[in-house]
Amino acid sequence: VIQNREAVHPGTYIGKGKIEEVAALLAAYDANGVICDDELSPAQMNNLERELDCKVMDRTLLILDIFAGRATTSEGKIQVELAQLRYRSARLVGLRESLSRLGGGIGTRGPGEKKLETDRRLIRTRISALKAELAQVEKHRELIRGKRTRGNLKTAAIVGYTNAGKSTLLNTLTGAGILAEDKLFATLDPTTLDDGQQLLLTDTVGFIRKLPHHLVEAFKSTLEEAKYADYIIHVVDASNPQAELQMHTVYETLRELGATGKKIITLLNKQDQVQGEALRDFRADYTVKCSARTGEGLEELKDVLAKLLAESQIYLEELYTYKEAGKIQIIREYGSLLSEEYREDGIFVKARVPAEIFVSVMPKSHK
Repeated sequence: VIQNREAVHPGTYIGKGKIEEVAALLAAYDANGVICDDELSPAQMNNLERELDCKVMDRTLLILDIFAGRATTSEGKIQVELAQLRYRSARLVGLRESLSRLGGGIGTRGPGEKKLETDRRLIRTRISALKAELAQVEKHRELIRGKRTRGNLKTAAIVGYTNAGKSTLLNTLTGAGILAEDKLFATLDPTTLDDGQQLLLTDTVGFIRKLPHHLVEAFKSTLEEAKYADYIIHVVDASNPQAELQMHTVYETLRELGATGKKIITLLNKQDQVQGEALRDFRADYTVKCSARTGEGLEELKDVLAKLLAESQIYLEELYTYKEAGKIQIIREYGSLLSEEYREDGIFVKARVPAEIFVSVMPKSHK
């Protein structure tokens, strides 16, 4: 049911006539609930429940319910509970005077703390505890990120609308065995894997249109994997009729996270199900048509990634004395050793090394 209004009705979200129309639809379809594609105020939700005599859920509550069902790791559970508590704390409504803890009257200590105030206090305490736990998780993630940076490892974050095929892609590329299901938000935690090309791939939580701010706050540590990545692999479900809108949502979310100015590879996924006109993404640096399930187009993706890695590396041909052989080990670890030839006066090497370590592996004779 869609209603065009100049402004949202402050008491019931939709007008009186529309409420009667929804009530008639409820009876016709024998439905037991209504979901609103927007965030409702507590008053709007209560009034609609009273008028329609059924359960009313708003967009945020539905997404939180889905998240709660998908959370498997401790971090995922912390993030979901935090978002749920923030949502609930904004919607606590007291049941008048009847729920005060101490009775009023002569000889007693006044009305005391009301049930509403007790609930608020408990929620605030729990939110503080969860924030502290999440801060520890973030600190741990930053340490890991720091090690990667020091190791000069390039990272690529796999982003996209929920259910676009990000986890399936990661599994196909690396054989990781990560949970990949035909569900919204099957993945809630970031997973980082080395694909053998000295490139770390990170799977991230799926993006969604109008992502509630409670969730953006709670999942910031997870979403920030995209912000700190060197490259963005943007997976698009090309078979979805709303693919263009979903692409726009992903770019908007990346902009909000501050993950801009990076090389973007757009993967037009699910080509085995595509019918009709081909999609285009003019904002991407590279576009690859593929199917993560069948493996079609993945070789082309690997070629693009290899090309990007080569761009960030410097080609060198150098002769190292046998005393400097340790530098060749650094090249092996952080770059790609193309060939080495043992001569009387030293080891002749052809290699590609990251720009960051180029100076440190130069022979002394060149310094």
